[in-house]
Amino acid sequence: MRYKAKSTMGGNMQKNIRFLKKPHLVKPILIVAWPGMGEVALRSAGYLVEKLKFEAFAVLNSADYFYPTASSIKNGILKTKELPQNHFYYWKNPNTKTDSRIKANDLIIFLGNTQPDLAKATDYVNSILEVARFYKVKLIISFAAMPAPIDHIQNPNVWFTATSKELFKYLEGYNLKMMSEGEISGMNGLFLGLANRAGFSGFCLLGEIPIYTIQIENPKAVFAILDRLKRILNLTLDLADLNKQAHFIEGEINKLVDYLKEGIGLPALSGPGPISDAEMEKIKKSLTQLTRLPQSIKEKIEKLFELAINDVSKANELKQELDKWNVYKEYEDRFLDLFKKPKDKGN
Repeated sequence: MRYKAKSTMGGNMQKNIRFLKKPHLVKPILIVAWPGMGEVALRSAGYLVEKLKFEAFAVLNSADYFYPTASSIKNGILKTKELPQNHFYYWKNPNTKTDSRIKANDLIIFLGNTQPDLAKATDYVNSILEVARFYKVKLIISFAAMPAPIDHIQNPNVWFTATSKELFKYLEGYNLKMMSEGEISGMNGLFLGLANRAGFSGFCLLGEIPIYTIQIENPKAVFAILDRLKRILNLTLDLADLNKQAHFIEGEINKLVDYLKEGIGLPALSGPGPISDAEMEKIKKSLTQLTRLPQSIKEKIEKLFELAINDVSKANELKQELDKWNVYKEYEDRFLDLFKKPKDKGN
């Protein structure tokens, strides 16, 4: 490791972090997660918190990194929305007490229910890393989704990338595929890169999701990630509930595919009988348009629109985000309006 672990809290952490308690942790590993495609990262970490009964022990001050972007309405009453939640949770591994021969680490999980403005990403990450330094964390794990040309009935592969060759070697034998090139967008990818720059080691596990379902929660990918993780970390973790959720979501998608196959909203389909590859592509495209866009991504798109209105050079970043989530058609009129010249007064 290239950093020197701190045994006392720095001024920055005193300002940004509010401790609810300060547990004693043994060789803790830090896991971080935010919303993203298929909600894979957030649901993976959230399932761990729920099933292993993690306890909250610290809160990151949201006011330093977030600001209100909309108001909410309930029963006709309009109120300013609450700022996003950013909590640290801990779990004491029973194996650290019962048998020193067993590979065991306590765990810290940081959950952010909204991605921050990436302009503040470095400061945001550094605040989280202050807690990691305080607890002498040696390893950081993140999760992400990997859109792939697979069908929703397939069992997804789990890919990985790591910050060192030593970690690559360590992860061999866990039925993982190496991600040799590409990028991981948003905080689920950026955090590990910035943490590595600060001297931390870590790896990211990426669960495959069908390209046409990136806007649907994907418990099948979550199951695949956690199935690998529990073996890597030697955890006892019941994944039965995830398996049930995966079957339920698969059934709901099948219903929607059958609905579209009948030709409702897709008159170009050939009719009864097996559907062709071309028709399946139409179904997948329609399914993508009908599925839900994560709230955090909606908010990010709105923020990019605000920036592009004042600086049209930001439109390229906005277009990339719309294309990534396959929702350009939904926003097309608003996007094109960015390039309309205002009419001269008096005309």
